[in-house]
Amino acid sequence: QVQLVESGGGLVQPGGSLRLSCVASGRILSINDMGWYRQAPGKERELVALMTSIGRTNYADSAKGRFTISRDNAKNTVTLQMNSLKPEDTAVYFCNAKGVSRSLVSRPFEVWGKGTLVTVSS
Repeated sequence: QVQLVESGGGLVQPGGSLRLSCVASGRILSINDMGWYRQAPGKERELVALMTSIGRTNYADSAKGRFTISRDNAKNTVTLQMNSLKPEDTAVYFCNAKGVSRSLVSRPFEVWGKGTLVTVSS
């Protein structure tokens, strides 16, 4: 029942910036990890960045220094500010969340957004 909706993808020139946003909705008790993965053509899906509920972050080496993840726990949102974009960043970006649902019995969940396409090209 928990759902994620991404926004912010699009076409940008090399060196440009984009901001991706994701909002979670549904019967959510808590979200532990929330972040972004991406999958480029011919490549495996990889972690880009995530943030835990207490603010710890993990970044892919390729993202460090260029991308910044932020999170608003009260709004169940996560954003990814992407600067100095390169053609190699072209991929479908997926929001991901792991947490606990608010049901008759609290239970863990993991959900994915449908993805938003980021294309970096001149």
